Amino acid sequence: MKEEKAEKSAQTPQAKAETQAGKPETAPKPETAGTPEKPEREPAEDLRRELDETKKKLKETEAALAKQKDLFLRTAAEYDNYRKRTTREKEAAYTDATADAVQEFLGVEDNLERALEQKDCSAEDLRKGVEMVRKQMQAALKKLGVTEMGKEGEPFDPALHSAVAHVDDESLGENTVAKVLRKGYKIGGKVIRHAMVQAAN
Repeated sequence: MKEEKAEKSAQTPQAKAETQAGKPETAPKPETAGTPEKPEREPAEDLRRELDETKKKLKETEAALAKQKDLFLRTAAEYDNYRKRTTREKEAAYTDATADAVQEFLGVEDNLERALEQKDCSAEDLRKGVEMVRKQMQAALKKLGVTEMGKEGEPFDPALHSAVAHVDDESLGENTVAKVLRKGYKIGGKVIRHAMVQAAN
């Protein structure tokens, strides 16, 4: 035993190195405490990215708002032009309709003027002239679509007749026009003037 111990202690450093070289070396454990981990993204970078996205969305919103504003202004301008145009057309339609109506009565005015120019005229001639003017007037009204309302014996209709008097007449039915005091006129379904009548019973 003493000899073996002496041999082990007598080994030179080179022999010790060769002996240790034959043994497998174990890999040193990595030092976790000293190794720096991958740094997390800094908060400033997140804020910068969020700010960029917000700016982008703001620009898109501003562009959409500008587009809507332009559309609104165009629509408002078109509506204003439409309103002015329809007003002009309405005024022109009224003027044209009035001109057409007046055109039909100018012949009556001409005949009345010629009749007044006659200095020496008998009552019979005057009557004939008035009858001719009246026929001309009736023709003008007919051409314009104006029809007379109010005839004796027809049923009384408050939508067409205006009763200014009431009489009892057994020869007439109930609510009947007894006498026409002033003719009424209508054009189409619109009453221009109610007929002034006496209503019976």
